[in-house]
Amino acid sequence: MGRQWLQAKREVAHLKKGQATQKLVKEIMVAAKMGGSDAGANARLAAAIEKARKNSVSKDVIERAVKKGAGLGEEKLTMEHVIFEGYAPHKVPVIVEVFTDNNNRTAPEIRVLFKKGQLGSPGSNKFLFDHVGLVEVWQSNNSVDVEAAAIEAGADDFALLDSEENDDIPPNTMGVRFITSRTATGSVAGWLREHGWNVVLCELGFLPRQFPDLSEEQRREVGEFLQALDDHDDVHRVWAAVR
Repeated sequence: MGRQWLQAKREVAHLKKGQATQKLVKEIMVAAKMGGSDAGANARLAAAIEKARKNSVSKDVIERAVKKGAGLGEEKLTMEHVIFEGYAPHKVPVIVEVFTDNNNRTAPEIRVLFKKGQLGSPGSNKFLFDHVGLVEVWQSNNSVDVEAAAIEAGADDFALLDSEENDDIPPNTMGVRFITSRTATGSVAGWLREHGWNVVLCELGFLPRQFPDLSEEQRREVGEFLQALDDHDDVHRVWAAVR
């Protein structure tokens, strides 16, 4: 077979990069639709644009996505926000956020992906999560007082992060997830940016209230299931009660 496997590997890598770029562009459009086209006043949009730039998305593509999302050009964004609730293998609660322009296409595809788990009805497991604002940041000063920053920014809680938990956080830096009320998400991100923090994520999310105990083999099965969901083009975020 020679070295055909190398070409196959390159094709898979190229496909993965294309899917990642599509999701970055979609996040920019959604952020602009929800909060306007001014990145200075829209923390979620600013974080999305910065992430796209770091992933080599061109300036023209970013600008088109902002205009489309904000409805400033001829193209208008028609995007439905759909939430699927269910369970991964071994009864791990899962919430899947989808942005789609055709839910009649997307919903059956999500149902197929849930064949190894269990798709529930709306409201079936959302009570197992807290719906909160999330702001993930980093800075190079590892001695900063994170608790004081959380208080001054107006966050409710915080947790330290590293580059394995969010690959936008450089190694050997201070990475933090600030947890806020949903209405305070933008203001917390704005304060942190003004005080020297690099904001890499700003959005609403679902944090599990408790985590089932899993063996290593069960954790692997759950991980494969969640990865298959996350790989779907229309899936924006997958929230799961797994550490």
